[in-house]
Amino acid sequence: MFPLHRGRRLRVNESIRSLVRETSLSPTDFMFPMFIMEGENNKVEVPSMPGIYRRTLDLTVEEVKELYTLGIRAVNIYVKVNDSLKDNTGKEAWNPDGLMQNAIRAIKAACPEMIVMPDVALDPYSIYGHDGIIEKGDVANDATNDALVKMAVSHGQAGADFVAPSDMMDGRVLRLRQGLDAAGFHNVGIMSYSAKYASAFYGPFRDALDSAPKDESGAEPVEVPKDKKTYQMDYANRIEAVKEALWDVEEGADMVMVKPGIAYLDIVREVKNAVDVPVTVFHVSGEYAMIKAAAERGWLDHDKIMMEQLMCIKRAGASLISTYFAKEAAILLNK
Repeated sequence: MFPLHRGRRLRVNESIRSLVRETSLSPTDFMFPMFIMEGENNKVEVPSMPGIYRRTLDLTVEEVKELYTLGIRAVNIYVKVNDSLKDNTGKEAWNPDGLMQNAIRAIKAACPEMIVMPDVALDPYSIYGHDGIIEKGDVANDATNDALVKMAVSHGQAGADFVAPSDMMDGRVLRLRQGLDAAGFHNVGIMSYSAKYASAFYGPFRDALDSAPKDESGAEPVEVPKDKKTYQMDYANRIEAVKEALWDVEEGADMVMVKPGIAYLDIVREVKNAVDVPVTVFHVSGEYAMIKAAAERGWLDHDKIMMEQLMCIKRAGASLISTYFAKEAAILLNK
C-alpha cells in the first residue's frame, strides 16, 4: 500500500529499468522475409514497402551473409515466379531446378548456419493467385495437399532446415510430416502458419510477388474465389485460432505461427498459453508499410515505434518474430 509501495522506485533511471525489465530483444529473435527473383545483379524496391527489395539470387546471398553478421539466424524466403511458369497445378513449385530450390541451395552453400525456411504455398505459382488448386469454383483441399507434399520434399532435397506452410489447408501438416519422413527428411522441421487470418494487412506482400487472387485467367473465364476467406481465418474469431494451433501441433508442427502481428496480440497470448512448441509471429507487410508511411510524413518516430512494436510482440509470447524490420532492428540493437 502507498506510501510503503511506490512503483516509481523501479523507474528512477535507465539502469534500474534495465535491471527489472521483463522482456528483451535480440537479433536472434528475428527472422527476415526475403523476396527473390530471376536474373543477375539486380534488385527492385517494392513500391509499397520502402527499403524492401526483390533481389536476384546473387544479391540475395550477399544480403544473407550481412544478416548473419548482424546476428540474425533465420530467413523466410519467397520467390517471384515468371508468369510463363504459372498454371493451376503449381507444378513449378516442385521443380528441382526451380528458383526456390536454387535459392535454398545457394543460401545454404554460402552461409550454412543460416536457418532457411522456404514458403510452402501455391499462390506464387498459380495463375489464379490462390494458395491451392482451383476445382469447381473453390480451392481443392486434398489435391492441394498432394501438391504441397511434393513442394516440401523438393525443399528438403535442396537443403531447407524448415518448411513453412502458409496455405491453411486442412490436414496439410500431417501430410507434410508423413511426406518428409517417407523421403528421409526426418530432421526437416515444420513451422506451420496455424492462425493465419484473412487480413487486409497483406496488400504490400502481394504487390511484391504479384500473388493477389485473380477472378479469371486468359480468354476463358473460370469460376474462382474472389478472396481467401474459405481457407484463411475470420478475423472475428479467437477460439478457432487456438484450435487450429493445437491441431497443427498434434499433426507434427515443430513451431506454430500467428499472422498478422500487432493487431492480433491477444491471439498470440492465447496460442502461447495453449501450445508447448515455439510460437512465431509474422509482423506483416501492411504493418511495416504503415510505420514507414507515417514516419515519412513526420507523424511518428520511426525507430521508436519499430522497437516498441517488436518488443510488444515478444512480450505477448513470440519466440520468433518474422519481420521486415529485422535488419534495421538488429543494427539498432547492436549499437
